Amino acid sequence: MISQQLLDILACPKCKGPIHLAEAKDGLVCPACQLVYEIRDEIPIMLIDEAKPLRQATT
Repeated sequence: MISQQLLDILACPKCKGPIHLAEAKDGLVCPACQLVYEIRDEIPIMLIDEAKPLRQATT
């Protein structure tokens, strides 16, 4: 589980905007970019090239 302190300081690497934990708690969502950054082994993968489009990630 990612701590709230970490969530408070993380930002989208693409737009530098706020992100939030996905409902399934398996990724971090940037609503502005419509991207999901996957969480693997409790580590957020904050690489733009590895982000998935929000629509694709939820289907």
